[in-house]
Amino acid sequence: MIILLDTSSSLCKLTIIDDDKCYSEEWRADKGLAKGLLSYLAKIIEQHSMTWSDIAAIGVFKGPGSFTGLRIGLTVMNTIADSLAIPIVGGRGEKWQDIVLAKLHAGQNEKIVLPFYGSDANITTSLK
Repeated sequence: MIILLDTSSSLCKLTIIDDDKCYSEEWRADKGLAKGLLSYLAKIIEQHSMTWSDIAAIGVFKGPGSFTGLRIGLTVMNTIADSLAIPIVGGRGEKWQDIVLAKLHAGQNEKIVLPFYGSDANITTSLK
């Protein structure tokens, strides 16, 4: 099974590709992404009668997008890929899923996917 994940906005988009089947899911994460992403992934994997060990590879959207969303999503998926010793690759643009699938089919493994924000971070001053 290949997992494709986009956490660049408040709408988390997940695609699971298993043999010739493809499942697409969406979750309105809003500010609950950090707290709920792993349980959301576990729920969807279980709904499709799969387990974590069934994951063979991961593809992620690496940006641009929400600073926090990208940071959380990529950290979680990098950690899963490392702990399962499976390949992970990232892609950008409208056809990012095609890009990551081509990389995975070519045997690529970026090991750690870093986010692409598209511009410098907008750091605000503390209110305290």
